Amino acid sequence: MSTNKNKWLIPIAFTNIYVIWGITFLAISFGLNGFPPFILSGFRFLAAGLLMMGYLLLKGEKANSIINWRKNATTGILILTGGTGLVAWGEQYVTASEAAIAIATGPFWFIAIDKKNWGYYFSDKFIPLGLIIGFVGLILFLNGSVSSSNSHAETASNSIRITAFIVLALSSVAWVLGSLYSKKNPASHSTFMNIAQQLITAGVASFIIAFFRSEWTGFSIVKVPLTAWFGLLFLIFFGSIIAYLSYIWLLSVKPAALVSTHTYINPIVTVIAGWIVANQTINTNQFYGLIIILAGVLLTNVTKYFKLSKRSKVKIRKVIRHVNRNTRPYQPI
Repeated sequence: MSTNKNKWLIPIAFTNIYVIWGITFLAISFGLNGFPPFILSGFRFLAAGLLMMGYLLLKGEKANSIINWRKNATTGILILTGGTGLVAWGEQYVTASEAAIAIATGPFWFIAIDKKNWGYYFSDKFIPLGLIIGFVGLILFLNGSVSSSNSHAETASNSIRITAFIVLALSSVAWVLGSLYSKKNPASHSTFMNIAQQLITAGVASFIIAFFRSEWTGFSIVKVPLTAWFGLLFLIFFGSIIAYLSYIWLLSVKPAALVSTHTYINPIVTVIAGWIVANQTINTNQFYGLIIILAGVLLTNVTKYFKLSKRSKVKIRKVIRHVNRNTRPYQPI
């Protein structure tokens, strides 16, 4: 797919991973009301993959390359089973918003691991500046989240919640490793076929993990409530097909660290969706954190889409210095 001829697809794809994956965190929490985490992930990935594979086979595409299956299996297991599957496990003990915030370290892992592109990342001062500002916003947002009461904090011990946050951080690392592997070792199938194979292998791997974790013991599909089914359907069609397709395509046309900025926007969308759908609220510190996160994302992307002149960059730096001089440091209450 030619990037120049399809520039209009880029903002649509970014919107998909920014908005849909933000809602996905909430959809996972709904799905967990009836499905154990890796059974939920298994159904999600396998169903989406089989639907895509069936459509592509009817169109006449082939899926008989062992090398491509191996490449796509590595990508799918790292990104989907290791990345998203661990998020589902973590959301048993933390809220959807906390999970979205915990894996928002993705851009930093991209820069740390993607050594080959360090020259690109640090050639534009606005990219690391935007990442730093976004990180400050995350700290403020997390501070507000920890200080607020929620049902997860009341029902889960501090030790298991800390473990959950560690697992969520590991999921972010797995996601980054899979994304970089996909970018540097692309399979030769079409983008749709690659994604179908990634989803199928991730679904099978999730079910295997569910077996060894004894999630199938006592699980009854007839007892799953309707809300959990709605959550699963959203995860299949929107999270695993539309948004994941957008993500893999963006990795082929844009730098990985730039694509990973979805981890900054997702918490914002998660909180808004939680407020609308589940009557969840945010406090003042969380709100300020969201605004700072958004500012960081805009700085990270601004020179790539707006091609700022040197004079404009100087003006923005002056504004940032002025804001820093006139902003009081945060004082916890």
